[in-house]
Amino acid sequence: MKKIVFSIAAALLCGAAMAKLPALSDEAKAKAAEAAAKTAHTNKVADYQLCLSREKTAAHFFKTAKAAGKETKPATETPACADPGAFVYPPPAAPAVAGAPAAAAPVVAAATPAKPAVPAAPVKK
Repeated sequence: MKKIVFSIAAALLCGAAMAKLPALSDEAKAKAAEAAAKTAHTNKVADYQLCLSREKTAAHFFKTAKAAGKETKPATETPACADPGAFVYPPPAAPAVAGAPAAAAPVVAAATPAKPAVPAAPVKK
């Protein structure tokens, strides 16, 4: 008896889960796009912080190795850490009117980093 009740309940829940959800509104789409952009920027900031900590660790290693009398060189040259700058989300452009010429469409310039890439200086203790 329990198996039958459980099967019926599972079938009802599966039917409810398969119901089609309404399409997202423009406001919800804009919020989702902003959240995705903010997440991408947060990942860039995390990568930058990781790069800085790696440079700090490598500088400490080379400093202690030199003090111990060992000659060490980096295996490969790494690019300098690039600061992604502050998060700036431009508001989405209004949809183009069907009869408007293509030249009237706004042009979005490529984003440039706020600060040039500068290698991290060793931290003094």
